[in-house]
Amino acid sequence: MDLFGLSPTSVTARAQLSAAGTPLPTLKQSLCYASVSFCLASLAVFAIVGYGEPWMRQYLGVLGPYIVATAFFILLAGGILSRLVVGPGRLVRFYLLFGLAFFCYAASWVIAYLTLRSLIGELLGSLVGTGLMALILAGAFGAKKALTRMMPALLVANSAGYFLGRVVHEAIGGKLGMILFGACYGLGFGTGLGYALFLAQEPIRLRLGQSLEDSAPRP
Repeated sequence: MDLFGLSPTSVTARAQLSAAGTPLPTLKQSLCYASVSFCLASLAVFAIVGYGEPWMRQYLGVLGPYIVATAFFILLAGGILSRLVVGPGRLVRFYLLFGLAFFCYAASWVIAYLTLRSLIGELLGSLVGTGLMALILAGAFGAKKALTRMMPALLVANSAGYFLGRVVHEAIGGKLGMILFGACYGLGFGTGLGYALFLAQEPIRLRLGQSLEDSAPRP
């Protein structure tokens, strides 16, 4: 079921009706853009949570910082990363998709962490959360064959950024440590997201390439 209109068939149909060209981001472009842009979004989110956490806990409870962080990540990163999505009409479609995928990731992580309150909880949350995100992205883009590459890539990138940031935060502490935590997390997870989006759209690139060949004039 093509809930988001991002399957190869839907994207190709919109691209054929569009008068504008259809840019196809390369792997290098996807990795560089996603890592830097998601890092900037993460810096903003971690700064907001770092400075506003006491207020959030007071008025929103123990889940307050997590709810606010999730909302801002979706708001900021959804629009930023949509630029890596192929085809016209991508902004709203990807916002909805990314909102669902990131919410499932964040909810899984928070549940695991608040239940176990340990490194095991953080690891389990990363494993389950990135797995769900990969499933949702692959399903929406019609790229289930890419799951065997998407899942480990997201897990490794997310875990590397998160745990490096955790070490930096524990070493430095304070607001600066929190912001550097956000930079590490954003750079790592952003790289994984860029790679995942590139893999997820492989069927779309193939379909568009075939469409261009079919429409080219014959000698």
